[in-house]
Amino acid sequence: MRIFTRYIWHEVLSHAVLGGALFTFILFMKYLGQLLEMAARNSASLGSVAKIFLFLLPNTLSLTIPMAVLVGVLLGLSRLAADSEITAMKAVGIGVWFFVRVVSVIAIVGWGISLADSLYVAPKATAALLKLESSLKNQQASFEVEPRVFYEDFKNYVLYVQDIRAGAGASRWQRVFLADLSDPVSPKITTAEEAVVADSGAQTILMRLRNGTEHEMVSNNGAPQYQVSTFQESELPLTISTQEDPHIGHNDTPILAMGNRVLYEHTKGPGGKPYLIELHKRFAYPAACLVLMLIGIPLGISSRRGGKSAGFVVTIALVFIYYFFSSTGVALAREGKVPVFAGVWAANILFAFSGLLLLRQMAVGGGVNTQFAAMISRLKSTRLFRPRVGPDKVDRNAHERGRFPLILDDYVLREFLTTFALVLASFVLLMLVFTFFELLGDIIRNRTPLVTVGEYLIDLTPSMIYNITPLSVLVAVLVTFGVLTRTNEFTAMKATGISLYRVMVPILVVSAMLAVALFAFDESYLPSANRRQEALRSVIKARPAQTFLRPDQKWIFGHQEPGKPGRIFYYQFFDPDHERFANLTVFEFNPESFSLSRRIFASSVYWEPQLQQWVFEHGWERRFDGEAVSSYSQFSVESFPEIDEPPQYFTKQALQSQEMNFGELRRYIRDLGQSGFDTKQLSVQLNLKLAWPLVTLVMAVLGIPFALSMGKRGSLTGIATAIGLAIAYLVVTQTFEALGNVNFLPTLLAAWSPDLLFGLAGAYLLLRTPT
Repeated sequence: MRIFTRYIWHEVLSHAVLGGALFTFILFMKYLGQLLEMAARNSASLGSVAKIFLFLLPNTLSLTIPMAVLVGVLLGLSRLAADSEITAMKAVGIGVWFFVRVVSVIAIVGWGISLADSLYVAPKATAALLKLESSLKNQQASFEVEPRVFYEDFKNYVLYVQDIRAGAGASRWQRVFLADLSDPVSPKITTAEEAVVADSGAQTILMRLRNGTEHEMVSNNGAPQYQVSTFQESELPLTISTQEDPHIGHNDTPILAMGNRVLYEHTKGPGGKPYLIELHKRFAYPAACLVLMLIGIPLGISSRRGGKSAGFVVTIALVFIYYFFSSTGVALAREGKVPVFAGVWAANILFAFSGLLLLRQMAVGGGVNTQFAAMISRLKSTRLFRPRVGPDKVDRNAHERGRFPLILDDYVLREFLTTFALVLASFVLLMLVFTFFELLGDIIRNRTPLVTVGEYLIDLTPSMIYNITPLSVLVAVLVTFGVLTRTNEFTAMKATGISLYRVMVPILVVSAMLAVALFAFDESYLPSANRRQEALRSVIKARPAQTFLRPDQKWIFGHQEPGKPGRIFYYQFFDPDHERFANLTVFEFNPESFSLSRRIFASSVYWEPQLQQWVFEHGWERRFDGEAVSSYSQFSVESFPEIDEPPQYFTKQALQSQEMNFGELRRYIRDLGQSGFDTKQLSVQLNLKLAWPLVTLVMAVLGIPFALSMGKRGSLTGIATAIGLAIAYLVVTQTFEALGNVNFLPTLLAAWSPDLLFGLAGAYLLLRTPT
């Protein structure tokens, strides 16, 4: 019995570790880009980023440990059942309760680890995360300012910086424009050749300006007077505005950071329901390890021929059902529609009862087990899980070396495409499930119709397919070539004179076709689907309706031409329908010294179509020579032909890169660049629209030598290798993308470097592989 026990433990644990790593990786994907960009911007040291990663991990593990136990039980026992090892064990008198005793040890260990994490590790990690975020808040503000873009997160100030040079502990800004909006009608303007910026604590940064000028309207005996002054050096503190949600991770982070005793004390006071729910969740989620084990054992044993494929599908379904009931119960408990205990523990009670019922039926040989076996058998009979037809069953007379495609190509492609479709569908379904859990609280709170939720998930699916396809190609290549190696089919191919390069031709051809298809998909259908899903997400979140036009954009750069003065437009209101401004100020700059050379103000400005000019009404014009006002004139009606930006110039579209195809994004970048907006991130995304589809081919080239090097270790090793390679590629890609976003790397290098690095690595390994 000890041999059987250790054998079952090994099978279940290997799948549990792999499943836990997979689920944790999927949940961490949304944080990875943000963390890497913080490191790239120098807004946090690598040590701080590593601490944030570690502090986020415990709360993620509280969800993924029960999932890992379920994956281990289902996939491990499904593999034993598929190879008839369960039948052999039953033949020697081992019953279902033996499996319960053996597997329950792993479930209890998982429950203990999850309980310790939920009660002690996760609250302390969250508290440390809050403390770290507070210390980084000031540091991030000075580094989040980007060159050539208006920054409005300082209280009562708008900042524009021409160039930024990061340094240790401080940043150096060159050609600074600062508007004090304490009086929005007549803002105080400060310009400087450069500024050194350092943190000063208390949500404040200190800016030391050098060689600058100040323009402000002061009161002289009750009459407004325009005043200009210059300075060699000046210090100015800037207060950081409070952000709506500054935390990385959960919105209810302060509650998650409370210790158990403090949490219990808060349950006794008024408004204690959220604290009581959190206290129950800290015990209920770890208990999921036990209840999911109870229902996983009978389902795993019943999977006779579906194997790990059917087990993985059942795992996703059970995870969805469990967390659907759990999240629904918690949301209902928050609204007071059910007691807290019933809401939080309902999913555990339901799954425990169902698992015990199935186990009893299996122990006495009842009909419930038979029904599940029949269901899995029907699932297995579909084309998705149909047994493979080996090359020994095909007509060898049809084999002619050198032709394409051969029957051998058809055989390899069938294996590859079947695995690819299964993996792609599984990953997409898994991400849809997690997305649904994330939004479930908003769905119940805002009473969002399920039809709207369904439409959102449908429109979200194309984006997930686009992002998951390269990973699915990698897994499919690893599994397909791993199976060919393990079953000695690849050895048989080489014995007939077919080289590795010839066998991989159909895979590379299909991968290249998928790359072209992804680019065409992104050019045609994906942008519109992304716009729809973004609009539906706003409905689910009950956010105000978003418009793609931004008439409220108060600051914008005018057309910039070499050697000519630059202009900044500031207005309090712009009506795009009637093409009219209210309280418009135009700041004109000397292109060499970045000092103000002219300032125009008008209470009303409208576009005259016949003149093709702006008509300024009721305003004034001042020209400057250093700190002196060289001329001043008032006007009732005036036009300035040199200000030739048309009305369409001020109706910029606030679109995200994924909501445009390649051509639209390229035109959008050119348009925004002329207006003084920072376009580095968009330029990186433009190149990624070409680089990302090509990843499918890179993953195929990289996966083949890894698959052949695994020998006879099986598809499980292939999937683990795929996850490791995917994590490495994602980290490298997002690191280069973050470096490109902050202008540390050229946009071409930032977008294409991961493809080149991994492609060259794959080609090198492929050339070293015996053919």
